[in-house]
Amino acid sequence: MKRIVSLIVFVLVSFSISYAQEFIPLWEKGKIPNSKGMHLTDSIANERIYRVATPGMYVFLPGKQENKGAAVVICPGGGYERLAYVISGLQLAKWFNTMGISAFVLNYRLPNYADLKQREIGPLQDAQRAIRVIRANAAQWGIDPNKIGVMGSSSGGHLATTLGTHPEDVSAVKDSLDKFAFNPNFMILVSPVVTMDQKYAHKGSVKNLLGEHPTNQQIAEYSNELQVTAKTPPTFIVDAENDKTVNPMNSLLFYQALLNNSVPVSFHVFPQGAHAIALRNNPGSTELWTGLCEAWLNEMNIIAPIKAK
Repeated sequence: MKRIVSLIVFVLVSFSISYAQEFIPLWEKGKIPNSKGMHLTDSIANERIYRVATPGMYVFLPGKQENKGAAVVICPGGGYERLAYVISGLQLAKWFNTMGISAFVLNYRLPNYADLKQREIGPLQDAQRAIRVIRANAAQWGIDPNKIGVMGSSSGGHLATTLGTHPEDVSAVKDSLDKFAFNPNFMILVSPVVTMDQKYAHKGSVKNLLGEHPTNQQIAEYSNELQVTAKTPPTFIVDAENDKTVNPMNSLLFYQALLNNSVPVSFHVFPQGAHAIALRNNPGSTELWTGLCEAWLNEMNIIAPIKAK
């Protein structure tokens, strides 16, 4: 009987270890920028993270034989109030691995986090730092430092587009990582929040990011369709026409801005899917989005062919 129990324990422990993912903190303990120094803990419930006390990322690396040299930082959505880290994080990371892409699910500080001195830059600081950490470890992980992108769903899309359009460095802390660039080389957006303008904005994201009474300057600064330049990276966008949560005009505004600046873009709007476009089991033609995204990654030469050995 003891042998059976021991075997069961061994199997369960092995199972949990085999599915565990390495978590890399982004900042040295006690040296997180924009922090008041409060001693708070993470808050997680129902596959949602409501408070991130330790900004970091979960690492999903493909096998060496399958590795195609690209990487992506995944920014989960949740209205800047919480992180839906499973459906718009971990599940997507595993999909990227099937294409030979290294994936990093970002646990970024939410702007309503009491420890933040300046709420609106907290998420961006963590996103910039994540790109820097990946570039610093690119050789070790078999990643081309020029093929590191960002993906975001819903409000995670707003963070992704902020990372891709805002050139100001808000994450430098005078350490060895400061020398690495934080700009992404491509963006993938799913039902993204983009604008802060009242007409099409997702009101919850605006309130959580900028506060109850944002200034006109803040609204303009974080309306990312206004921040697009010729240096904005190539972008893939997918949305649903019947999305009643985040107006699809967010995607259209960003698409138009990319076109106006001659930035390569692939834009797909499906009739169904609402604000629930997921990795699998989407209604009707919306199920095609993952195949289209993979084809685009190949078309943009982001997924490099595996070299014969």
